[in-house]
Amino acid sequence: MGLRILQVMAGAEQGGAELFFERLCIALHRAGLHQHVVMREASVRLARMREAGLRPVLLPFGGRFDFKTGRALRQEIARFQPAVVLSWMNRATRFVRPGNHVFCARLGGYYDLKYYRGCDWLVCNTEDIRDYVIKQGFPAERAVHLPNFVPQQHMAPTARKLLYTPENAPLVLALGRLHENKAFDVLLRALALVPDVYLWLAGEGPLRASLETLAQDLGVKPRVRFLGWRDDTPALYAAADLVVFPSRHEPLGNVVLEAWAQRTPMVSTRTDGPARLITSGHNGLLVPIDDHRAMAGAIRQAFGEPGLGEAMARAGWDSYLAAYTEEKVVASYRSFFETIVAERSGAVDRG
Repeated sequence: MGLRILQVMAGAEQGGAELFFERLCIALHRAGLHQHVVMREASVRLARMREAGLRPVLLPFGGRFDFKTGRALRQEIARFQPAVVLSWMNRATRFVRPGNHVFCARLGGYYDLKYYRGCDWLVCNTEDIRDYVIKQGFPAERAVHLPNFVPQQHMAPTARKLLYTPENAPLVLALGRLHENKAFDVLLRALALVPDVYLWLAGEGPLRASLETLAQDLGVKPRVRFLGWRDDTPALYAAADLVVFPSRHEPLGNVVLEAWAQRTPMVSTRTDGPARLITSGHNGLLVPIDDHRAMAGAIRQAFGEPGLGEAMARAGWDSYLAAYTEEKVVASYRSFFETIVAERSGAVDRG
């Protein structure tokens, strides 16, 4: 029957972890692993998974009075008899119980480990998160770093005229949830210091109205396009001259990997994940967190220094090919699953 993997996700309709969960499920399916997926209702994700050949089971993953999910999940596990159960984030993990399977949880942030006490293994998508869980007391030999991948999909560039953007204007792209952690307010303040630059901001979230008001107050609203949530991000990358990632807190930063995969130069703050990924001046530019003047200076440098953008784009592409392609990451996950299953069966010495 081959390796049997059951994945559990209780996340939102949109989000970075949710998007990578979808990508990984589909990629492992393409690679021939026998999978079963249990997740919360998310219409777009469900449609894409079904299109890829997966048939997820939907459960509510509610609060403390949700008595259905735990029972139904145990039934799915008993029916499928997985070798490995991989849960994603706190809510899904708390519904999983240890059993005959190897119980793993995948972490994309610095989560409270009280939800992970029953796990056999923790899968961390950055080395910093692995260091964190070890410092919190989780056994080092049971915590593994497995990175994310982003697809190599390329699209024709979005026509600037569709978004009322001059063809010859320097164009910055920023993507992410419109949330305090993403610091798009800092980017808008930086934009006020680079008067010829236009900004496409792709994402939705609770701060949209306040960011639009800030753009108006700063006098940059005519050069900013709020795009909402987009499913055509490769086309946006292809149209942009520079990606800017102004986050205040980012354990990994998928936007860095996406910019590299799309061969688009980038500027990022020195938050945890990007600071580990980027060598400033080589495959990107790094600036201090919450420093709009430094960010404006990096944007001017990226546009003004001859050959810098092209050189950073080439170096970013090389960084992507070295470690963050679907093929390399799927091979790492497969090797990890095979090793821990063999260990559970006694074929590998725990020492």
